[in-house]
Amino acid sequence: MSEGFVDRGAFATASLRGAAIAAVIVWASTFALAGQRVPLQPLDPASPIPYFVAEGAGRAGYRASDRQLAIWALDAWQRQAGGALRLVEASESASLVRVYWANPQEGQYGEMRPLAVSGRRGAAVYIRPDMAALGPDIASRTRADDLLRESIVYLTCVHELGHALGLEHTDDYRDIMYFFGFGGDIVEYFERYRRRLAGRADIARVHPFSAADIGRLQALYLRQ
Repeated sequence: MSEGFVDRGAFATASLRGAAIAAVIVWASTFALAGQRVPLQPLDPASPIPYFVAEGAGRAGYRASDRQLAIWALDAWQRQAGGALRLVEASESASLVRVYWANPQEGQYGEMRPLAVSGRRGAAVYIRPDMAALGPDIASRTRADDLLRESIVYLTCVHELGHALGLEHTDDYRDIMYFFGFGGDIVEYFERYRRRLAGRADIARVHPFSAADIGRLQALYLRQ
């Protein structure tokens, strides 16, 4: 909970290739204020949007290289915005968009909470980099395939940063803003991106967006 808002959403169990696994993946899109749904809003692109990505030393599952994945996720959104978004790295206190790394006991796998910074709308994004919470299937696969693990952390960053930019969940499995509460094969969702990578450096150039994701982003920012 942050500033009176409660970020909710959960997908607890999925059937993957005939095997039931427990998973906790929370990719959140709406907030409750006094019991009422509050729609997401875009950030103000009139001036550069400062961002901050925290170090996560001591957080379960965190690697120093995860910070780069978050920065690549920010860059990916910026590239798809048709020049309407200018994201610049800044200090934590000055940043409208802030990425933090969460421990398992802190709850949701991915979460976005709204912020107000000097009268401007902002957002704090929380990413949990441990794979154990995603169930034994994904946990075992990521132990055997490091690029799958990197893909999951990266895609979670991209998804939650999409909420920070004002994008809602969708029910289209092709979208990065898809919500697992609608069902679908979780492993395949991540694997389809992983198959596009030959190495870690490819993450910086291979975007995960559908045409609809890009269209929604540009509708929010190119019209302003």
